[in-house]
Amino acid sequence: MRIDAARLQQNLEELSVFGRPAGGTFSDGVSRVAYSDADVAGRTFVMDLMRSAGLEPRIDAAGNIFSRYAGSDSSLKPILLGSHIDSVPSGGNFDGDLGSLAAIEVVRSLKDRGVTTRHPLEIVIWSNEESGTVGSRTTLGDIKPEDLDRLYYGIRLADGLRRIGGDPTRLEDSRITPSSFHCYLELHIEQGGNLEKAGVPVGVVEGIVSIDEYEVEIRGFANHAGTTPMPQRRNALLAAARLIEAVQEVVTREPGRQVGTVGRLEVSPNARNVVPGSVKHSVELRDLSSEKIARLGAAIQERAQAIAGETGTDISMKHIEHDEAAIATPEVQSAIEAAAAGLGFRTMRLPSGAGHDAQVMAKVGPMGMIFVPSVGGISHSPQELTRWEDCANGANMLLETTLRVDRLQFT
Repeated sequence: MRIDAARLQQNLEELSVFGRPAGGTFSDGVSRVAYSDADVAGRTFVMDLMRSAGLEPRIDAAGNIFSRYAGSDSSLKPILLGSHIDSVPSGGNFDGDLGSLAAIEVVRSLKDRGVTTRHPLEIVIWSNEESGTVGSRTTLGDIKPEDLDRLYYGIRLADGLRRIGGDPTRLEDSRITPSSFHCYLELHIEQGGNLEKAGVPVGVVEGIVSIDEYEVEIRGFANHAGTTPMPQRRNALLAAARLIEAVQEVVTREPGRQVGTVGRLEVSPNARNVVPGSVKHSVELRDLSSEKIARLGAAIQERAQAIAGETGTDISMKHIEHDEAAIATPEVQSAIEAAAAGLGFRTMRLPSGAGHDAQVMAKVGPMGMIFVPSVGGISHSPQELTRWEDCANGANMLLETTLRVDRLQFT
């Protein structure tokens, strides 16, 4: 059994119209941010696809779109298949879109052939994934009433939910309880270059990485750049430069897939003729192992204090956020690998360095993710590209994996 690759491609191309730059083409990417007009139009398009497949879409209070294909045994819990269709500003046409439309295509292919799984199949299109998995986290009760005033792309969350058919006064009704589904499966582009570099068509996701976020503040002394001798300077930016280099050194000195990033920098007074008096910057560490990134963070903290002594500055490094890793269920990983073997695909096990709705679902039930290659490892960009052949391969993997987990019994 195979999905209709031409139909999947056509649907992806048609979805790309919503949020496309004026006068642009598919290759110009998309800005379909949550709660925007483009998001509303894209969601309407997706619900029409569900209806054309003989499914009835419904929208929960969190703005997530669901539709169900009944199984042969009504007593069994559903298998959830899903992703998202919202994008980052100036994003691409595959991140989220492929997994969402492939889920619809899987169910449509089964219906076209009169095949019914034992478990019901539930397609879910999560709302506002790009702002921090807002839609899926709401179903776990992670979004509180006080969060409804928070702005997303200039729109209050409460107003955004109403725009997409949700109901901010009834968020509790959207709750997904532990063990209320059989399994959650998500197909996604890798968003990195590992699969393409290795020439492997299918990635079996081991888990979604743990993240530690730090806020660094460096206090020196702002003084005249022309009259302050070099030995007397307490240059906060110099200390920041050394600490940024230390992050690189600490993270790369041991083997592994861990990453460390300084992505934000604020310099004060930020004038060309003043020795910088203060700097604030971020440090972010990611790896499947929470223990490893905690150890790396401690090592960077130690280096920070040494740099402070060398530069005559004060450095504080505050741990502001920790996201625990979400490990994929071993039985689901094995089912994905068995599906790939049946389809003749080589596989690679790898972590996901990016966040996904799958990490939220892993808190309440079995979870698995399938990756397909991203050309050049590019994502969150108009240049984001996954070849049509790989899109079809991924959708067929989702179909075959669904059939296999339908027969699984989780301990």
